[in-house]
Amino acid sequence: MDRTIGRPSRLFMRFLIWFVVLVPPALAQQPEPQPPPPNSAQTPAEKPKEKKDVQDKKTPDDPIGKSKLEKETGTINDRIFEVLPNYGTVETSKELPPLSSGQKFRIATASVFDWAAYPFNGLLASIAQAKNDPKSWGQGWGAFGKRYGASFSDNSIGTYMTTAIFPSLLREDPRYYQMAKGSFSRRAFHGVSRLFVTRTDSGSTRFNISETAGNVAAAAMSNIYHAPEDRTASRNASTFAFLILYDGLSNEMKEFWPDIRRKVFHKNTP
Repeated sequence: MDRTIGRPSRLFMRFLIWFVVLVPPALAQQPEPQPPPPNSAQTPAEKPKEKKDVQDKKTPDDPIGKSKLEKETGTINDRIFEVLPNYGTVETSKELPPLSSGQKFRIATASVFDWAAYPFNGLLASIAQAKNDPKSWGQGWGAFGKRYGASFSDNSIGTYMTTAIFPSLLREDPRYYQMAKGSFSRRAFHGVSRLFVTRTDSGSTRFNISETAGNVAAAAMSNIYHAPEDRTASRNASTFAFLILYDGLSNEMKEFWPDIRRKVFHKNTP
């Protein structure tokens, strides 16, 4: 027997036997990898993500669901009876920074071109159509269009004058600040008094010049598009009185709508 070939064969067989006998038990005895404990240190890439997640969580005071205009001006368009626009209303006692002229114009524009303004002016035009007022416009769709345009212009010009133009010139705050607490009579008086008292951009209070002068200007400008027989002092006075009355009723609805919303519609938040 040739030993030069037999010896390596025997060594190989011994090695194979050792491998078969010893290696499997050794592998079986190796501990299985354990998952990291729940509170193990996070990688640097994970920590910023967790911090960002914490920052993204909303607190109860965060303006969730608010539009950009509401966030910028501190107001809330909580539609009255889920329909009527409610721009420029403040439901907080916190002191708010003054509005810029651009923000005042944006509040006015949002109110004028809100979808609810179109059926509202249509209702006023229908009432005037039924009364045939003014008579020179007669009846028909053409006459209704004139009455609709006159109503829309009256309310739009009045809104721009009292919410944007005069408040910007006089540095007055056109927002309505709810009283929210107190007796019914006290809160009702607060709503009416805002027609005559307003805040300024500097935080003080004074006579509401924008409300009076703005509606006077709107009534005067209405002579441009109203019928010739309506361009009288009495009609201008009635237009001025209507605009003042409308703003007063609007203030009352803004003041008490949160109570109606909570007690009738069972909604604590807008």
